[in-house]
Order: sequence, then structure tokens, then C-alpha cells
Amino acid sequence: MANETITDDIVRDFFKENKLYQDGKIIIERQSTKNKKIDKLLKNASKNGDGKGYPDILIQYKENPELLVVIENKAESKNHGENKNKHSKYAIDGVLLYSAFLSKEYDVLSIAISGETIETLKVSHFLQLKNTSEAYSIFNDDKLLDLEDYQKGFETDERKFNQDFQELLKYSKILNDSLHNLKVKEHERSLFISGALIALADKAFCSSYKLKSPNSLAKLLISTIEEKLNTVQNKPVVVDVISSYSFITTHTILSKEDGALKNIVEEIDEKINNFIQTYKYYDVLGQFYIEFLRYANNDNSLGIVLTPPHITEIFTEIANINKDSIVLDTCTGTGGFLISSMRKMIKDASGDSAKEYKIKDEQIIGVEMQHDIFSLVCSNMYIHGDGRSNLIKGKCFDTDVKNIVAKYKPNTGFLNPPYKTSKNDDAEFKFILNNLEQLEKGSLCVAIIPTSCVLADKGEDLNLKKMILKNHTLEAVFSMPTELFYNSKVAVATCVIVLKAKEKHPSNYKTYFALWRDDGFTKIKNLGRVDYNNKWNKIKEYWLNNYKNKDEITGHSVKKVITYKDEWIAENYIKVDYSTIRKEDFEIFIFKHVGNLFILRKIDVIGKKCKKEAVVTLKEKEFKYFNLIGENGIFNIEKGERLNKNERVKGNTPFLTSTALNYGISNFIDYDVFIDEKSINKNKITIDMLSNVFYH
Repeated sequence: MANETITDDIVRDFFKENKLYQDGKIIIERQSTKNKKIDKLLKNASKNGDGKGYPDILIQYKENPELLVVIENKAESKNHGENKNKHSKYAIDGVLLYSAFLSKEYDVLSIAISGETIETLKVSHFLQLKNTSEAYSIFNDDKLLDLEDYQKGFETDERKFNQDFQELLKYSKILNDSLHNLKVKEHERSLFISGALIALADKAFCSSYKLKSPNSLAKLLISTIEEKLNTVQNKPVVVDVISSYSFITTHTILSKEDGALKNIVEEIDEKINNFIQTYKYYDVLGQFYIEFLRYANNDNSLGIVLTPPHITEIFTEIANINKDSIVLDTCTGTGGFLISSMRKMIKDASGDSAKEYKIKDEQIIGVEMQHDIFSLVCSNMYIHGDGRSNLIKGKCFDTDVKNIVAKYKPNTGFLNPPYKTSKNDDAEFKFILNNLEQLEKGSLCVAIIPTSCVLADKGEDLNLKKMILKNHTLEAVFSMPTELFYNSKVAVATCVIVLKAKEKHPSNYKTYFALWRDDGFTKIKNLGRVDYNNKWNKIKEYWLNNYKNKDEITGHSVKKVITYKDEWIAENYIKVDYSTIRKEDFEIFIFKHVGNLFILRKIDVIGKKCKKEAVVTLKEKEFKYFNLIGENGIFNIEKGERLNKNERVKGNTPFLTSTALNYGISNFIDYDVFIDEKSINKNKITIDMLSNVFYH
């Protein structure tokens, strides 16, 4: 006869043999708990619905008290599967019941087990994050794993990361307000955080900083930063990097007011340092920098556009980064590309410490010109396990810089070049050519640039396109989401361009073009643009699989022979998949249009009922291609006029800009101030620089 106690004993004994248990780092309880908070949460968790209930086995990690492992056992495999609300009969139903109660205060790893021998156990794993209503499957293994593996799997789970990252973004707003109240300047805030994180890596600093007076603590912070940065792989840091932190010792509040510096360092340790220790090789400082610049950089005068982390990550996949890659970023910024590369390279090293040392010492090269940013990237790379040894301060075009880079023989290039804002700025393609020239032949260079560059049909950019194809191969171009840089408060349409260095583009070569317009990210108040619904991983996999196989998919991707005179953009070549257009798409468009008319007070009543009762069905054969312009064209295409902010006088005429809201209407202006008949949108379709399309 089946005996559930046998299953309980097998599972408990399995975990008691684990090193974490033997070292006293976990607590295993059976059908009870001494933890008052857990006991309170389970007061109504009976599987029969009548009071308190306990799982068969409950495991707590002493060093990670926010995570609980809950186990429900059944002797027979027929009682393993879920069957909705039969909590006492099925292992999965039972364990998910406990998870629902405990997840109000904990992250819960639920394990459903059935069987009476260790060899025949059937095992299912679920993770329910704190304050969520959904438990989702985790771990593909149909077997028990070591407690270390469970903790590692939990810490590296994508949904857990997203939840923690969103909490970090919320904290960035709080921290920014705190630093603002302490009168720390915007451009110094990320440096301050980086300095605190460097110092917190020192045991002596951690054990003494809470006891110091404000002035003594400020001096200790600076001396610890200098000591830590100067002991990295026996390569001293540039002197003026240390000087970037000197403001801390002279700051009126931080260096004098009791508790101000101590409290903020303590908070950084708790909120940021813990995140970094859990999620290694992630550009956290870059994210804080973006957050702080949302306040300091309202007019984009600093010209800084930081690449979102999920894009730096996919760059490493596009370029097939491995442990032998030598990565060059000639426009380093806060180091996002270098950190993502280091993460992937070290993972590929599979624990080989000698190789990891070599990766950090010889295989990561960055060039940055701006002083504050250079100091930040040095600190950032140190925080992520060094990698800063080959950071070069200077212009990527300088001969001295090129000579240093040449010693390393880089075979992968990444960059997000400064975006041109005036006639005197260097064109984005110049930065790309500079990067390509420094790579080994056949190496891949991946860059993200404004779409306007690849559309160029005259002037400098056209000549640079010609130069690129003369010396290098255009492998692929991906059209990116229109609001990709929303968090940096930059409205620019961008594309990712992939080039093979020092191999002339063949005349009959087909370049791969794809629409990477929807990355699944959503705009959330106080968080910015984030992967709130956990869609990114699946989308990334779809994009990469199609790219690596060079799949041509209607409405998504195409291969095309191009010249320098052509537009290097997917939209120019990809045919619309009319089979995906639904009646609902037209209804949404109509509702938006009617809503726009209501906002403009053209109508005062909106009714749901359509005057025409007949049902309209859409068929693919009803669609065909038309010439937009030319002799038989159906449109006249005109370019709009630019109207600067200081020229806009309030009035009643709707003013259209690059916004997806309110049909592109950002405000209302006085028509008489800017009289130009072609600028008045009567019965026109408008398309802005971010590809938002509206009918007026």
C-alpha cells in the first residue's frame, strides 16, 4: 500500500545530505514552523478549507530569508498532476495553495513530488514571486536538484530579475530625490553612487564607516576609492579619475552634516550593492545615470544617449561573443556594451579562472572622451570585477588612441556613437568607419544609429555609405522600436547596423533587413520603459533565430541586394502581410480618430452605434499595391516646417510634433504667428520622424 511518509523521508533525507544544510545555512521543517510570520500567513491555508495548514516540508535559507522552498508530497504518481482546487488530493494543487498564501510576504519556490523511490520520483517546480498572483513553471528538470541550484536558478530567473530591476528603478527615483535634497549636483550623483559602491567592496571601510564623523567619513571614502582603483591588476588608474570624486570632501552637507553621508552610503549598500552582487555584469550605474539625466538633461544639451541594457545584451548575441572575443567600444559611455560582453565571455569561460583573468586584462577595450563619463566607466568596470584595465581616455580618431587599441587586435566592435545635433559634429558613420578600421579582417561591428543615416541620398552621409560598401560588407539592418530611448528622454528613430570589417561588399550580396519594432517593453509611470510583462526573452529568441538563419518572413524580414544609393532600411523592402489585418484594427483607428475630433471640439457627442449596419469583411484580395507619388501616384508628399519652442505662441491651432499621443498634437499655437498654408494639415496624412502616422 502506498505510504506518503516514505516520500517525505526520501525528500527530507535528500536535502539533509546537502552541504548548505550541513553547514547550518538552511532550516528544514516538516508539517510545522517556528517562524511566526510564516505561521501567521498559513492560518487559513488548510487544504480542506477549515483553518491552518502546513506543507509537508518547508525550507528557509538563512542568508536569503526572502526565499521559501515549499514541498508537497504524494506517494502515488497518479496524485501528482493539477486538477483545480483538489488541494488535498494532488501534489501540485496542494503546493500551489500554500504558495498563494506565502507569496504575500515571500518569493516562493514550490515543489510538487510523487513517488516512493528516489529513482522514480516525479518532480514539478513553480516560482511565485512576492505580491504576485501567478505561479509559473521553473526548472525543466523532472528531478530534485541541490539547494545551491535552486537558489542560483531563483536568482537568475528572468521574471525575478525584472521584478527586482523594477524595484531598483523605483528606488532610483527615491535616491535621486534624496541626493537632490542633499544638494548633490545631477552630474555628480552617479559618480557618488559609484564611489560608495567601490568603497563598500572594502572590508575595512564596511566595518568602520558608520563610526566616523562626517568629515572623516568623506576623507575615508575618497582614500578607499583611490586605494581600490589603484590596486586593480597592478595597473594604476588615471589620476584625474580620483579627482572626480573630490567634491565629496568639500560638499557642504555630505562632509559636515551629521548622518547625511553615513545614511546614504548605508542605503546604497542595502538597495544597490545587493542587486549588483546578485546580478553580476549588469550596467546598474548606467541606469541610474539615465534616471538622473532625466532631470538634468531636459534639453539634451549633454548629448548623451545611453543604450538600454536589453539592447547591449542582444548585441553580444548578434556578434556571437565567446570567451576568445576581443571587444572594442570606441564610444564607451558608462560601459554597457563592455559589461554585457564581459558577462557573456565569462559565462563561456565556464569557471576557468585563468581565462576570466585574461578576459578582464586583455579582451575588453573601451575609449571615452568625456571626463565625468570616463571616471564613471572606470568605476563601473571595477564594480563589475575590473575589466577597466584597458579603458582609454581620449578621442577615438586620435592616432595615439588607435596605436594603443592596435596592440590588442580586437575582433568585435560595438558602439552607440554620439548623435549629430549640429553641422560641426562628426557624422555617425565616421565613428562606425573608425571602429571598423581598428578591427581584424572579417570581424563584426554592430552599431545603433539614427535611421536618417541609412536613408541618406545626398551629402556627407551618402559619401560615407559609399565608403562603407567599398571597404566593408553590410550584413544586416534592423529597424528598432520608435521609443527605444524613451528613458533617456531622446526622441529619435534608430536602427541597428551589422557590418563585416575589411571585406568589400560584393555587388550581388543580399543584405538581411528586419523589423525589430516591438520588443515587448511598456511605459510604466515612475519606471520608464520596462519589460513589465516579461515578453522580451521570447521576442529576442524569435529575432535572433530568424537573423541567424536569414529567414525571410512576410511582414518581418527580407534579403535584398543594395547599393550605397539605396535606403538601407527594412520598411523600404518588406511587403505588408495583409492577412494579419483585422476588422478590429480598423475599429481601433476609427475610435482614435473620433476621439481626436472630440479633443479638438469638432464634435460634442460620441456614440457607439454605427450608422451603417452592414458587416464589413476584410479579404486579402481586396488589397493591392499603389504608387504613392509620381505620374500615377495618389499622394503629394510635402516636408513639414520646423517651429522652435521659443517661436510657439499659445493659440487654437493644433501643433504636430513627434509624439504618439493625441494624434501627434503636443499643444496649440497661434496660427497668425506662423502662416504657411502647406503647414496646415487639412485632409492630410502626417508621418513624423518616429514613424507615427495620423490622418488629419
